[in-house]
Amino acid sequence: MTRVVTLEEWLKLKETLPLVDVRSEGEFASGHIPGSINIPLLDNAARIEVGTLYKQMGKEAAVMKGFKLIGPKFYDLFREVRKNAKGAALSQSKGKELALYCWRGGMRSNIVAWMMALADYDVSLIQGGYKSYRQYAHGLFAQNHKWIILSGKTGSGKTELLRQLAARGEQVLDLEALAHHKGSAFGHLGELEQPTVEQFENKIAWQLRQFDMDKPIWVESESRTIGKARIPDPIFNQMVAMPLIEIERTEEARRKLILDEYGIFPITALIEATEKLERRLGGDRMKIACQALLSEDWQGWLDILIPYYDKTYAHSRNVRVGASYPLTLSGNSNEEINALMELSKKIWNQ
Repeated sequence: MTRVVTLEEWLKLKETLPLVDVRSEGEFASGHIPGSINIPLLDNAARIEVGTLYKQMGKEAAVMKGFKLIGPKFYDLFREVRKNAKGAALSQSKGKELALYCWRGGMRSNIVAWMMALADYDVSLIQGGYKSYRQYAHGLFAQNHKWIILSGKTGSGKTELLRQLAARGEQVLDLEALAHHKGSAFGHLGELEQPTVEQFENKIAWQLRQFDMDKPIWVESESRTIGKARIPDPIFNQMVAMPLIEIERTEEARRKLILDEYGIFPITALIEATEKLERRLGGDRMKIACQALLSEDWQGWLDILIPYYDKTYAHSRNVRVGASYPLTLSGNSNEEINALMELSKKIWNQ
């Protein structure tokens, strides 16, 4: 049986239904609904061939070509969808339920739905396809959110504070974790490959949909771009206007946190990242910093980097227009989180 469901209806069913994206592997790589499995009806080359024929000779010729290309693949396609449905299903579904989508909920997903329904699968077809998720995501971005911006100079420990806040049950949007990048010249170290800009947006929306919009959401102060990822304009524009908690630590504490985070990486990787700062540091200071790394003079390396990052922070701080709440932290984790949570209540009058 095949039924058409809206995206919102599917979101309520998602915990029990494996989700199959039948678009080409290239489309899937550019962006997809988080958690979906890619089983293309037409691969990249076939999709281009059919699309070209559609433009040149019309729909009927393109449909005939599509059936010719996928006809021999029906068995393999069915087997692959069946395997993933069984693997992802909860016990009560017995692997006979799944959801499907393509770009707009059109021909490709309907063909696969028809094939699976013939084998008595219960298929939910997402109305509007992937395009409906993109519209849903942009709608979430445009909503007004109660952001609390966690700011502070490099080495303030903001990421760890966000983790601890999340562990306390606070709503946290960790943009750097979603972007697989920490936002600096060294931010790619130890990270997975970054998602596309489109998929970064999809991941943000997936996180936002789980939040209570009447409660504050903690987020780290970021530049508009995090590595290659770009924060959606509606969210970034809200962030620069929202209340900002400015973490203050001693320089000694900051140096320790920076070395704890980056001192674990190979010297060669740190030198390569430092060399990328030549234009901003100047050639002479960049060479001094790299020589310090070669000599394992960590403090000498930080003597060059910290003034540069402090200057960068001061510049980025100037674009913020929301109220600022300085908070000096001393290193006791529980006390720090308690202080942050108390301040958040003051900011939003909870």
